This record gives sequence, structure tokens and C-alpha cells, in this order.
Amino acid sequence: MAIFYLQISSISRGTGRRATAAAAYRSGERIRDERTGELFNHIRRRDILHTEIFLPSQFDGAPVSWARNRQRLWNTAEHAEKRHNSLVAREFQVTLPSELDAARRVALARTFAREIADRYKVAVDLAVHEPPRGGDPRNFHAHLLATTREVTPAGLSAKSGLDMDRRERRRRNLPDHRQEYINIRERWATLTNEALRDAHIDARVDHRSLAAQGLDREPRPAIPLMHLKMEQRGMQSDLAEHLRAEYRQRVARRLESTAARDPAPGPGEKHAVELRASAAAPSADVEEIRRRAREAWLQLRATEQEASGHQTTDNRRESDLDAAERDEARHSRSPQDDLAL
Repeated sequence: MAIFYLQISSISRGTGRRATAAAAYRSGERIRDERTGELFNHIRRRDILHTEIFLPSQFDGAPVSWARNRQRLWNTAEHAEKRHNSLVAREFQVTLPSELDAARRVALARTFAREIADRYKVAVDLAVHEPPRGGDPRNFHAHLLATTREVTPAGLSAKSGLDMDRRERRRRNLPDHRQEYINIRERWATLTNEALRDAHIDARVDHRSLAAQGLDREPRPAIPLMHLKMEQRGMQSDLAEHLRAEYRQRVARRLESTAARDPAPGPGEKHAVELRASAAAPSADVEEIRRRAREAWLQLRATEQEASGHQTTDNRRESDLDAAERDEARHSRSPQDDLAL
């Protein structure tokens, strides 16, 4: 069964992140940040299947070598922003269907990257990754790191796409940010289904909510990857347990509602009672759970990296921040920084 996943997030200087660090980590390269002098070195990564930089089609064959060089591109993006809390890059992360072969997966990611570059007139740095070791073997995915400003022969200019001011979007008769996000989700679903159809695969994806699809069930809990890894190592994740408990409570309430419409007793009502009993135990405040989970993860990462001795100090700092901030962004979204529904 093909899985639909598209996450749009931002790389914000206000949270201590840098476009140079993000690009180095995703591409598995060595990039030095000219503003701080820090070196981000991830050349030891072995899970990267394909990397490529896409520019708007109007620059095909044009002499814009600075934008095709990863280090120069992302240092230019950093220099273009002056505020301490600037958004320095925009990321589109997608799951690639495991049903497709390797060549078709890369082709699908390249098509999406090209469309994003042309749609917003930005540079898109594509990195296709294979499933992480010890993880779900179907988890082929791609990161599309895009500039927040339009590309010109001389450098980066005005804010574009999802980072364009809402007043400017209205002036240009463009859809608002929420509708634009929905449009992107729909387009990714269309491209994915076209690739599956061309490969003569029956599976399809749907970008709509379960309710819009007419499916009467609760969405399964989205447990952050780092908490799943903690459990795989035998550690307890309070956040993962809290999310599962909330899911069981939602299922129980849905079964109760169904039973109320149909008073005849049956297996569903019995199951609802069992779920209520299993979810009855009080849970700690969710923010406290997240804080403890994050501290436990960072401590685990620091211990592993100190024992291995294979990563530089710069790599450890970026890996820790990257994991922690991905979790923080997923659970503390704001409309400005993350347009996920």
C-alpha cells in the first residue's frame, strides 16, 4: 500500500539553525558557513542515493555557476537574510513509494523538485535518501531544500512562494498560504499516482483527510522517529506512550458514539470498554513529557557519539539540534513556520 507523506517546514535562524548545516547534512557533503566559520562535515553518510540542484528553467544553460555550487548557494542564502530570526530555507520532505524501483523513485523526486523550482523561481537542493539502518525498509524519502528568495543571475532577490508576504500574494491574485499548501499536497499526490500508473502498479495515494475520503476511522498516532528509535534501544518514551494513549481514547470515544447510534451490544462495545480501561490512567502534562523525552534523546545521542569517536564536534552539534528541532517543530507548529495541516 503506497503511503502519502509530505511535510513542509522552515529552517529558521531564530531556533539556531542554518541553511548551510541543513544542506551539508542532507547532501552528505562538507560545507563551511562563511558567517560563523563553522564547518559542517557529513561526508561519512552512506544512505544518500542522489543529490542535485535545480534552478528555474529560465536559467537552463545560463552562466549562474554560483547557484549550482552547494556551498556558494547556501552561503548566499544566509547572507541574504539580516534578521536574527530570519527563515533562511524552506524544506519539502516527501515519502517515495517503495513499490517503485530505484530509478523511478529518483525520477519522481526530480520531477517534483523541478516543478517547485519553476513554480516559485527558487533554487531547490534535492537529496534522495534510502531507509535508515534498522528502520522501516520501505522508508525511501527525499528532502527538497529550497531558497526562500527568487534566483536571479546576480543572486537572490525578493521572498517567494510560501515565504512571500500575504499582502504581496493578494496583490498578485495568488491563493493564500493555506490554500497554496493544499495545492502542493494535491500536486505531489498527482505526481505520485502518475508514477505508480506508469509503472503498472495498482496502489494509489490520496492527499485528503480520512473524513474527506469517507473513511470512518481515527488516524494512527504520528510518533516522532527519534522516539521510535529510543524504544528500539530499549528506552522508554513517555511521549510515544502518551500519543498512543490519546489514540486509544479517541478510538474508544468513536466506538461509544457508534454504540449510542446502535444500542445493540456487540464486539465493538466490548472493545470500547477495554480501550477506556487501558486509557484511564492519568498521564503527565504533555509539555513535561516532551521536555523529558528530548533530554533523554540528547543524552543518548551524546553518549553514543562520545563512544564512537567518529564524528566531529560540528557534526554532533548539528545532529543533535537537527533531531531535537525536527521533533520540536512537529509538535509546536506555528502558522508562520510550518504549514502542515
